[in-house]
Amino acid sequence: MTSKPASRRARAMTLAPRSCPSRPGLATTTRYRRCTGRNTRRMPPHPTQAEWDADLRGDNPLEWPDYKPPDTESVVTGRTEHYAFVEGRFDVMGGSMGAAHGEKVVRAYRRATEERLPMVVLPASGGARMQEGMVSLIQMARTSSASAAHGRAGLLSLTFMRSPTTGGVYASYASLADLRAAEPGATVGFAGPRVVELTTGARLPEGSHTAESAYENGLIDAVTADGGAWIDAALGLRDAPLAPRRFGGVFGHTTFDDSAWGEVEQARLPFRASGIDWAARLCSSWTELRGVDPVVRAGLATIEGGRVVVVAMDRHAADGRPRPEGYRLAQRAIALAGRLSLPLLTFIDTPGADPSASSEADGVAGEIARTFAAMAELPSTSVSVCVGEGGSGGALALAHADRLLIQEHAVFSVIAPEGAAAILERDAGKAPELAARLKLTSGDLLQLGIVDSVVAEPDPTGMRLAVVAALNETTPGDRDRRVDRATARWIR
Repeated sequence: MTSKPASRRARAMTLAPRSCPSRPGLATTTRYRRCTGRNTRRMPPHPTQAEWDADLRGDNPLEWPDYKPPDTESVVTGRTEHYAFVEGRFDVMGGSMGAAHGEKVVRAYRRATEERLPMVVLPASGGARMQEGMVSLIQMARTSSASAAHGRAGLLSLTFMRSPTTGGVYASYASLADLRAAEPGATVGFAGPRVVELTTGARLPEGSHTAESAYENGLIDAVTADGGAWIDAALGLRDAPLAPRRFGGVFGHTTFDDSAWGEVEQARLPFRASGIDWAARLCSSWTELRGVDPVVRAGLATIEGGRVVVVAMDRHAADGRPRPEGYRLAQRAIALAGRLSLPLLTFIDTPGADPSASSEADGVAGEIARTFAAMAELPSTSVSVCVGEGGSGGALALAHADRLLIQEHAVFSVIAPEGAAAILERDAGKAPELAARLKLTSGDLLQLGIVDSVVAEPDPTGMRLAVVAALNETTPGDRDRRVDRATARWIR
């Protein structure tokens, strides 16, 4: 995406989303507004302690006619008490990135790395600066490299996208942050909507190139008008609790046989708290890592004052079976925990991975395998709690943790009893009998050495104490020692 010459920036056009009547809250792409070139800086949300490289200026490498590099660049860098920042200025040549813009961003990342500061990126840009040609374009590579180096140093990065965030800035450092959000109605896309329509001759579908569309497709983690609050929560400077879910309605009996099948029935209760419900109960703060699979949720969270990355299954969303994109979200969360040296906490509750044709075509088996590998390679500690049903490998992939807890009336099995009965007995009605044979209850699993401990029910306080103790006491690598011991008992 290229910018307009400086003399015309007051006449530059940008997308102004408007409400879509058929889908409230979703923007359309059928109307434009005129940018005035007025400085509309509102960020960062904390007082600036120091501005960096304010006097840095660019040049005219292509000797472009009538092009004069701006006296004030299209990006401001510096630090607050809590973080370094890179703030785009759309009022300066459409926020376009030339050599000086890129150099300021690179220096900011390097200085943030040296000073061990998180990075907050606040883009507002039309993309690369056309008047500086390839000298401008290579800044995408330079800023991406600087962002990657900051990440390798174990430092958190955030992006809060303002309108517009497009082109070379969007396709480089703005998209490389660990967590990404945007203001409502912001234009967000690789190429600006007007450029797409003029070059392709095709009208964009309603809602394309908007923050809302990016959110729906899992490209950003939040759409919020309060960027300051989102930044504070993500940095752990304030609590933003996950809203608890309230179950309603009239349910059937809640007494069960004292048998393995009775435990399966309890684990599957429609009003039983699932993984995301326990996350809401235990986490004082939660910043969502957005995924498009409703069954798998992830967040950068706080528990008892400590930062932790959480992956929580939600049995009550859709059919409760994770799809490939759910495992990809989990891998993203696991990688974040490892890079930031934070503990990982997972909550397991699913009948198993989605076996549909669409998930098969999307590589569900490979994603499960890669989730196992990510859990195995995690350099920080990990704790997993089975809070309902642990269904086969699709559940175990996120339970390969240093410490594995299970609730008293939860179950974990190689296959659902109905499936085992259908395969082995050719009669699904024999599921209760197969449940006992599968040794899937919490007591069975403890005796087999599959789990480390059982959490009594109903006891929310006991759950909190058990989780916090596990997070504090666990050692990386226990995950392999436990499964190796459990296996060695049965090798002759």
